[in-house]
Amino acid sequence: MKKALLFILLISGLLVISACAGDGADESENAEEQKDLTVGLAAEPVSLDPHAANDGNSLYVMNAIYDTLVEQNTDLEIQPALAESLEQIEDTVWEAKLREDVTFHDDSAFNAEVVKANLDRVLDPDMGSPLAFLFDMIDSVEVVDEYTVQIHTKYPFSALPSHLAHPGGHMISLEAIEKDNEAIANGGEPFATVNENPIGTGYFKYDDRTSGEQIKVVKNEDYWGEKAGVDSVTFKFIPEDLTRIAELQTGDSDIIYPVNTSNIDEVDTNEGTNVKQSDSASMSYLGFNVEKEPFTDPRVRQAIAKAINKEEIIEGVLNGVALPAKGPLAPTVFGYDEDVEPIDYNIEEAKELLKEAGYEDGFNATIMAYDTNTSDIAQVIQAELKEIGITIDIEMTEVGTYLEVTGNGGVDMFIGSWGTVTLDADYGLYPMFHSANAGNPGNRSFYANDEVDALLEKARQEGAEEERLQLYSEAQQIIVDEAPIVPLYHSVLLAGLRDEVSGFYQYPSSFPFLRDVRID
Repeated sequence: MKKALLFILLISGLLVISACAGDGADESENAEEQKDLTVGLAAEPVSLDPHAANDGNSLYVMNAIYDTLVEQNTDLEIQPALAESLEQIEDTVWEAKLREDVTFHDDSAFNAEVVKANLDRVLDPDMGSPLAFLFDMIDSVEVVDEYTVQIHTKYPFSALPSHLAHPGGHMISLEAIEKDNEAIANGGEPFATVNENPIGTGYFKYDDRTSGEQIKVVKNEDYWGEKAGVDSVTFKFIPEDLTRIAELQTGDSDIIYPVNTSNIDEVDTNEGTNVKQSDSASMSYLGFNVEKEPFTDPRVRQAIAKAINKEEIIEGVLNGVALPAKGPLAPTVFGYDEDVEPIDYNIEEAKELLKEAGYEDGFNATIMAYDTNTSDIAQVIQAELKEIGITIDIEMTEVGTYLEVTGNGGVDMFIGSWGTVTLDADYGLYPMFHSANAGNPGNRSFYANDEVDALLEKARQEGAEEERLQLYSEAQQIIVDEAPIVPLYHSVLLAGLRDEVSGFYQYPSSFPFLRDVRID
């Protein structure tokens, strides 16, 4: 029977807002109307090619430059974007009717050929996109006519709209893709050309960058939808927490992210600044490389899980601003099971498990961290594991190196986090725990379990909601029991804002929505 999921066009007519002053305004008055937003981020993006990077800082910037076929609105509902409608016309066929009034920042056309080129590119094994897992259920993309495209899936996949709304579904200019392909043919690295000159359809367009310091985007005056409320955004890269806060307090930054929980009062009590708290879809965890001894033994992993007091981390490091994690999914995510039985804190049972595994006298290992927050968490875990005879060294590195090393399996343990961007369990579980995604796609524990693989594969093919929930419940319990990771907590998103900033919204995924931001 034909299933349909229709997305009606949200905006039937766009209010045209003049960017010019009224009659008689002089140049000085116009200059005063220029609104430039500065956002302080903790690290530089890995790439501005949406098929090349899945780290938060990259996605924070790219969300302003690119659009997807459909998108989540601030009520977390899927709505039209570059596609006027998306309909499941058969169990394995989705048809998208595209907007006809969209052009890229390079003035090239947006059409069905562009959609096909983008989806084919992210799935091309020769490109090696770390986001290919998002769309590996797609069998083929068919151009029906200039503004109609059909997406054929290998099996029924009800979460496809949520995946298309993920930043991995950002649409890049066809001309930019062709330039990247030409560079690759001449010996260049994949994704490098688009990273250097990102061309999307978004409400901001790329302007320039200073490596290691900042990236600037400017308002797209020809945007097909509601235009941005400020004229430009400069993303500054400020790794030090206190430096970010100082920039906010002095007005050198208008928004900063993240704010450490230990600095909430400092920002809130300072005149002119405040902390905006938002629910998240993230899970912070201690990860093991299960291919390295002694973490190949689940009893060792379980012992460590029993030795970690999550409340101590939440109260001691996060000032109580977090929710203890039972399993890998946050309560904001479809598929979260509140009945999952966690591995509870119990030092004596932890020691017994280590003894059973042959490590009664403990062992030495290393935990990798990449910022103040993860370092503080690692220090608490270091002290807790000492109680069961495990000696921990903490290795600090910057984000890029952290992603490379953990993606290549070059570390014993690591403090990590995962945001279920789509708010659907498929994205929260399949990338992190399916054996096909070992390494950079998300499974940095290199966990492999045939039963979990089968459950996750069946769940993504199941159309009935209750059946999907049951499959995800079973998979979560196995994952918790085998402990390839220790789920620690679900964070609260903390962004620092100047009081004159309005219209800021942060998705549970942690992505900032900057289109509606105003500076009063």
